[in-house]
Amino acid sequence: MYGYGKKLFWNAGRTNDLIYEYRVPKKLIKTRSLNYTYTSSCAMNTSGDIAVGVLLARGISRCRRRSKDRARPNEGVPPIRSSFLRRCALSACATTAILAGCGGSQPPIGAPTRGSVPSIASAATPVAIRRSASRPDDNTSILKKLTKDVIIGSTVDSSNGDMGPRALSIVGTTYGLRKGQLLVCNFVDSSGKAGKGTTIELLNPTVGTSPKRFAQSSDIKGCDADALTSGNQVYAAGISGSGLVVFSPTGKRVGTIGPIQSPFADGYARAGRYSPEDIFTSDGLGDIIGFSFGVYGTGEISQVASGFADNGKTGWAALGASGIQDDPKRNALYIVDGVDNTVVEFTNATDLGVKNEIVVEKGGKKFKCLYPNTTCGKLIYSGAPLDAPEAAAILPNGNLIVANTAGGNTLVELTPAGKVLDTKVVDKNRTQGIFGLVARGSNDNNTVLFFSDTNGDNVQELKH
Repeated sequence: MYGYGKKLFWNAGRTNDLIYEYRVPKKLIKTRSLNYTYTSSCAMNTSGDIAVGVLLARGISRCRRRSKDRARPNEGVPPIRSSFLRRCALSACATTAILAGCGGSQPPIGAPTRGSVPSIASAATPVAIRRSASRPDDNTSILKKLTKDVIIGSTVDSSNGDMGPRALSIVGTTYGLRKGQLLVCNFVDSSGKAGKGTTIELLNPTVGTSPKRFAQSSDIKGCDADALTSGNQVYAAGISGSGLVVFSPTGKRVGTIGPIQSPFADGYARAGRYSPEDIFTSDGLGDIIGFSFGVYGTGEISQVASGFADNGKTGWAALGASGIQDDPKRNALYIVDGVDNTVVEFTNATDLGVKNEIVVEKGGKKFKCLYPNTTCGKLIYSGAPLDAPEAAAILPNGNLIVANTAGGNTLVELTPAGKVLDTKVVDKNRTQGIFGLVARGSNDNNTVLFFSDTNGDNVQELKH
């Protein structure tokens, strides 16, 4: 951070390539005297106002500015939530011990002496930001390259007979689970009742594999979400449940996040090594719920978006916001709207943290945003060939593949700019069947696509 004599100071965040400029408020907001564990840097202006960036602090809750201190929505600026500011916003030094750690052993004129409390304790309004350039679109069609379709294996649970594969995730690193393994939700119980399945199966990504139960819980009844984190924790949910159930890499239940009404889909987002981690979950009310965690997260749950359409139906016929996918290189969150036949993008996804920060207007094509210069909605594509889409996968090149659940089991390939590259029918059965998609690879020549097919109760692979 760096300050100068106009009651302003700047902070550069490593996680999102943004530079924030903060005004020091004239009115006392809060005073603190804390045992900081990691103070990152600090700045002082010529008036003696001091700010400290805090990564972690013992025994304190995150300091949020009060709603009346927030920027007005039309100012286009985010709340104090990004990068190193997320754990405790910006706090002032409470003792000269902290001041000495800022690079000087003697407090400057106007600074508080040992044991006193400063006059300014928190920064308020960020006034200007700029986003780094995104990677260019790749107009190469991957679907055209994937000409071979093979069956990986059944998803039917060997103990209770759950079936009807839905959400599909791939393990990104070997820790408890092995890199490349697949996790799939069973949505249906052994009697064939949709929304009653309670198991998650683990499959190796090889032809002829047999499913192994990873986890089972009545709290994920109607299992439709199984997002994996970088540490191989699994955030699972079911349409008949009321929150997320967190499982360790060995399938042990370690926590619950909620309440979330009728979770419909979820996705994991992280913009980089020093970024917070987020799980975004869609619910039965048309909302997107964000949970921020990890070293740079807040540990808070927020309804960050609302207004997505929901058709009010149950079982396989239910449609709403789903197919949640993250592109960490763009810090973009993609969401499929099966009712309005749209694919939308939330920009700077890991900066989302305020209630209704993004509101989707009726029709799903326009958005009201509290901070439009940073976190906002953007229409990627709408209309044909999309037809009640539900599942989605982000490819290594940044493009998207979306699966229709009406008009045949058709996959639609799109660029982030909304260009349709190809379509492919992967199941000629007219009954909807493709509810889970995930891609693996490092370039256009080695990318493969896995999908769950409820018509065969299996996971299949499209490959070169």
